[in-house]
Amino acid sequence: MVRASDQPAFAARVAEHEERLLSPPATRSYPALRERPEPDAAHRTPFQRDRDRIVHCKAFRRLKHKTQVFIAPEGDHYRTRLTHTLEACGIARNVARALGLNEDLTEAIGLGHDLGHPPFGHIGETVLDDCLEERYGVRFRHNVHSLRVVQRLERDGAGLNLTEQVLDGILNHTGPGRPATLEGRIVRIVDRVAYINHDIDDALRAGVIARDDLPAAEIATLGGSGSERIETLVRDLIECSSEAGDIVQGDAVGGAMLRLRKFMFDRVYLAADAQRERPRIERLLRTLFEHYAEHLPAAAVPGAADHERVTDYLAGMTDRFAIRAFADLTLPEGY
Repeated sequence: MVRASDQPAFAARVAEHEERLLSPPATRSYPALRERPEPDAAHRTPFQRDRDRIVHCKAFRRLKHKTQVFIAPEGDHYRTRLTHTLEACGIARNVARALGLNEDLTEAIGLGHDLGHPPFGHIGETVLDDCLEERYGVRFRHNVHSLRVVQRLERDGAGLNLTEQVLDGILNHTGPGRPATLEGRIVRIVDRVAYINHDIDDALRAGVIARDDLPAAEIATLGGSGSERIETLVRDLIECSSEAGDIVQGDAVGGAMLRLRKFMFDRVYLAADAQRERPRIERLLRTLFEHYAEHLPAAAVPGAADHERVTDYLAGMTDRFAIRAFADLTLPEGY
């Protein structure tokens, strides 16, 4: 049986282990920096506790029914927000281990980074952002909302009370900010590594692009298959970061990845096939938005402003819940 008196011994053992095995700039697990101080656990580090809180929260479970790129796909093998999260998290943890950084912190950031995404992927985020700006003069950014989810919405308004380092990594995995930790910077780059390559796989499966459409020079640099490209990108990231003392990519490989990302935006994310459902999704989300703006949902947390009440409710929806809510509002009821 683990006793409360074992807490200091466990923390001391972890600290000694980290001093021996982690690189000097790696984030140490102790002390736990939380908004509300808590006693340390007897058998888990603070970042392991953060990881577990994220995995067990409701927003994490909803990711399995949120679109990554392809809306309500018929096949069983297209990525969702949940599978993207797990793929990105595995790659990020691999990089952290190779660089002697804190794997638990990296994993917690990776698991929490997309919790604030609304339904219907990139289209859903754009439509919600447009609606909020038009009516309330505020913007929607999924990284900012991810932070709100873990700080304010989960546990009936109490939040998950995650450590400062995990919160920073979630907020700054995209956007103008730079993560304060090396572990957070890993997730920021690996997020792109993961989604570019698995979205290529899904686009090929869906017939949106053919293999011959992929840009030849970039494929020659990175590799012909998804696993080859990820291996090239990970090796480059590890080697360049080891030399730089920061999380960086090499010019050749990093440049090829950015050009491949631009190709995906031009040919997949913003192309006609991927945007085919946009008019219907926009009509659905705008209808829901206007309805809830006029008939405000119950506040998820005390003191929420009107735009927060609408955003919290809409962004929390899965694709299928949003479709059901739209049907309830617009379709006639039978007797």
